[in-house]
Amino acid sequence: MVSTPLNELHPRLQAWLQQAFQGRLTEAQEKTLPAILAGRSVLLSSPTGSGKTLAGFLGVLDHLLRLHDAGELGRDRIHAVYVSPLRALTYDIHKNLTRPLQEMGLAEIIRIGSRTGDTTASDRAKLRRSPPHILLTTPESLAILLPQPPWRAALAACRFVI
Repeated sequence: MVSTPLNELHPRLQAWLQQAFQGRLTEAQEKTLPAILAGRSVLLSSPTGSGKTLAGFLGVLDHLLRLHDAGELGRDRIHAVYVSPLRALTYDIHKNLTRPLQEMGLAEIIRIGSRTGDTTASDRAKLRRSPPHILLTTPESLAILLPQPPWRAALAACRFVI
């Protein structure tokens, strides 16, 4: 069997990619996934529709799935932060991440949270009490979170920044 970056992913993620994309990665994903899975930093510049966002999140989802399997997926840690200059893009990313998690049966296990300027006070409090595994935010909101001790503690183990 030929080794591809797809073969290195968690089996659940492989199965989802097979179902959703016939097991095909885009060129951007093929080129960056090995480095992402190895824990190296990647700068990816590619045209719209080339799979950039999923390229980054494949590594995040693989990491979270492996932590879950090992019983080490903490309830109080943020493992990945996605920073977008546009609030609307954070909502799109949230929707696009929710679908694969639902299809893999992980929507109740891997938590995604959005924190932007229009997040309500009650939602901010919920996020602070139970930080998501993946935080979607804007630069301004992240700047507000970083000085706050509860958020600093939740972000201390963050491994991915997209």
